Amino acid sequence: MTSTSVPTTKPPGKAGRNLPLAIGVGVGLGGLVLASLLIVPWGWVALVVPALLLGVWELSRGFAAGRFRVPLTPVMVGTVAMLVGAYLGGPTTLMLAFGATLLGIVLWRSVAGIDGAARDITAGVFVAAYAPFLAAFSCLMLGNPDGSRRVIVFILVTVCSDIGGYAVGVLAGKHPMAPSVSPKKSWEGFAGSAATCLLAGAISVPMLLDGSVWAGVALGLSCVVLGTLGDLTESMLKRDLGIKDMGHFLPGHGGLMDRIDSLLVSAPGAWWLLMILVPVAA
Repeated sequence: MTSTSVPTTKPPGKAGRNLPLAIGVGVGLGGLVLASLLIVPWGWVALVVPALLLGVWELSRGFAAGRFRVPLTPVMVGTVAMLVGAYLGGPTTLMLAFGATLLGIVLWRSVAGIDGAARDITAGVFVAAYAPFLAAFSCLMLGNPDGSRRVIVFILVTVCSDIGGYAVGVLAGKHPMAPSVSPKKSWEGFAGSAATCLLAGAISVPMLLDGSVWAGVALGLSCVVLGTLGDLTESMLKRDLGIKDMGHFLPGHGGLMDRIDSLLVSAPGAWWLLMILVPVAA
């Protein structure tokens, strides 16, 4: 995600994308997410399962550009098992599903022969851990009585981090954060991310979850740090694989994985902090 962008000399490049189109798609996605969380308790799972299957497919195509063959079938099956299992059975079921997925990757790829097996198994394990396993922590949040509100707060805080970082980075970004990995991410943009993220957490946690302001600040701090690491991780991965975007599914944004990278890496920390600092409401 382009949360901390350094401006370029050309006006189109300053935003780094077709901004009106990107905003329209973003608003549509936000409406879809809210509908999935508010209409029925399991709506989020029904949305996130096909989304992560698409994300796994995008990652497998990205790795194929680097001559890695992800064992797609066991990762796809494991994606469904981890996400549904986390919602229905909690952390224990998630870990069992994750372990079974890793075993399935090894067995599936071993049948195809040993040539390149270690390389492909490593890619498969990375994809399973990076996409469905991390996303499953949102399903763990959802399993609580106030789970829909917990997921809303988590997404709101992380998205506010992206918006604040993007806006400040475009307007005032001058000092690149990691030029060899993502030249458009700036320290000024990171400061914008931090400000909006902490503010969103301090407001949303007390308002939606009856938690303390300090719990919201802690959530905001976790999301801005982990979300930025998620951005940089995906940028580094794409640079290493020699690709610009993971896909083209979302006009104005790129692929789905280009849009949810910070959400994925932020999810475990958000789940843990909310579990520790904010009592579950009936």
